[in-house]
Amino acid sequence: MDRSLLAPDEVAGLDALLPGWSCDGASLTREFTFADFAEAFRFMVSVAEIAESLGHHPDWSNVWNRVSVSLTTHSAGGLTRLDLALAEAMDEIAEERSSD
Repeated sequence: MDRSLLAPDEVAGLDALLPGWSCDGASLTREFTFADFAEAFRFMVSVAEIAESLGHHPDWSNVWNRVSVSLTTHSAGGLTRLDLALAEAMDEIAEERSSD
């Protein structure tokens, strides 16, 4: 997948493209909330499998039912399509978990 930096106009459109995420121009952040610790951890395991397949890993932390995430492509010095792909995958997984 493309590891080149997103163009400024692409970065500017991320708030509309990824509702629930915040973009500071260099990273995407979001906090996911689940029913309990077990659900939060299952989410992290599912995301970890996708992250491994992409070769792209989130900066994240977990406190009980919350998972805080920050995405950026450190090697590129900002946001790339890898960050978009991982954010979209995280949204899909979280949506699946909330409808279980």
